[in-house]
Amino acid sequence: MINKLLTVVGTRPNIIKITQFGRVVRQHPHLEHRLLHTGQHYSHNMSDAFFAELGLRNPDYQLSAGQGSVISQMGTMMQGIEGAVREYKPDLMLVVGDVNSTLAAALVANKMGIRLAHVESGLRSFDRAMPEENNRILTDAITDVFFVTEQTGIDNLLKEGKTHSQIYFVGNTMIDTLVAYQAQIEQSRVLAQLNLEPRTYALMTMHRPGNVDTREGLEKLLDIINDLSKETRIVFPVHPRTLNRFKEFGLYEQVATNKNLVLMEPAGYLDFQNLIQHARFVITDSGGIQEETTYGQIPCLTLRPNTERPSTIALGSNTLLGFDKERIMAAVQSIYQGTYKKCQIPPYWDGKATERIFEAINQL
Repeated sequence: MINKLLTVVGTRPNIIKITQFGRVVRQHPHLEHRLLHTGQHYSHNMSDAFFAELGLRNPDYQLSAGQGSVISQMGTMMQGIEGAVREYKPDLMLVVGDVNSTLAAALVANKMGIRLAHVESGLRSFDRAMPEENNRILTDAITDVFFVTEQTGIDNLLKEGKTHSQIYFVGNTMIDTLVAYQAQIEQSRVLAQLNLEPRTYALMTMHRPGNVDTREGLEKLLDIINDLSKETRIVFPVHPRTLNRFKEFGLYEQVATNKNLVLMEPAGYLDFQNLIQHARFVITDSGGIQEETTYGQIPCLTLRPNTERPSTIALGSNTLLGFDKERIMAAVQSIYQGTYKKCQIPPYWDGKATERIFEAINQL
């Protein structure tokens, strides 16, 4: 029986996926739960502000592993997680998503003989050039209990030799957060602050290394922005990585002087979800946003050659376009003309995935 659970997070998307853990664990009095934050996202806007904005209690263990190379980050994380495990002695460690913190915690659990559960397991892009793909594969290779968001996760895990008894189809905890905070999202004043009207703008996010870490990639992005902004206003919360690259390659002035482009710092969760829900469409290279737009049935144009979340395409509102400007503009025209594909919400994306996770933990 599991009596002591340690959950490890490290980034903004991780935090969004565990917001309902504190509420649901109170329904299981025998289960003690502690939270460790590695500090992989260490800026206020990318991490601390989320705990405050969403009314979450502070982590029980707070590391400071955000700066330095990936290797030094991983080493710092693993040492800090080891210390927490030695002090707390959990029966089960739970990791979330596919970031470096996920893999670091998984390795510690494996080396210290702690059972490991993985939320959002089994997702595959089949693109080993993506750091997240390697994190997913390596984490799942040493995971004991798999909490899956969509059917392809089950299919992939079974192909990799996992058994049905290890796999729990629970749904999507990111949607749990959307459902729980919907009233607060609707109360956001961000549209008024930016002088926007619903359905009159496109929302853009762009941060993946393959898209923003080279001059060539940024110039392609600028070309797309310039064409899109001729027809619609674009709201662009700029990831710190992307902002730094624009400045590094001397391209920031071209972005800043586009009068139909609204640049802003990374938004808080409630403001950002309000922007998604009122956008005409979203253009992104994010993983999680593909899921949030699918739940909200907002057209999502993903500038990547692949996705680890194929249900957002097969069922949802997502379309993969890469950086093919002709296809992007054709998809935008289909949105304007009302001929963009119809979509539905995938199974178990109903706001109750966290409950299913803890019901499964009770069976271990």
